[in-house]
Amino acid sequence: MDTGLEHKFARFGDGLTVTDGAVIEGYASLFGQADQGGDIVGKGAYRSSLRALGRLGQRVKMLWQHDPAQPIGVWDEVREDGTGLWVKGRLLEATQKGREAAALIAAGAIDGLSIGYRTRKAGKDDKGRRLLTELELWEVSLVTFPMLPSARVAAKGCEPETDDTWRSIAEVLNGARQELARR
Repeated sequence: MDTGLEHKFARFGDGLTVTDGAVIEGYASLFGQADQGGDIVGKGAYRSSLRALGRLGQRVKMLWQHDPAQPIGVWDEVREDGTGLWVKGRLLEATQKGREAAALIAAGAIDGLSIGYRTRKAGKDDKGRRLLTELELWEVSLVTFPMLPSARVAAKGCEPETDDTWRSIAEVLNGARQELARR
């Protein structure tokens, strides 16, 4: 099902905590950092979208791998700060996927977040990279392969990758995503 949404990936940011096996908090997007697709999200890019959702009494959805048929929890708080898009929510362990996600996070097998959005305003910088200045945020997913390698799981104490394995995988997946989007 093609929803027309774009996706932007980031690993959980510094300060991520996973408590009680179900509460997640950290950064879903970091401002000013180019991802492996060359996009940079600017400060304030989510402001209008978050205000609109608040006025309508709606929430950003928490999905598993961007699959709208697999909600796995709820985001209780989604806000911008000087670093990026900060989220705090609960995995619903009453669901099978919620339990699986909690176990995968605890084991260190999953450590990525990805945003699902529509671009409202964007420009280019002097290097030709897309500068995203206004986004309509729809969902934040837990994912296997994030595109922003500089934000890592702090709670697991892992070190950044020293080889290009993850970058290569992300580039292949991004290329496939872009090819599918052109169809």
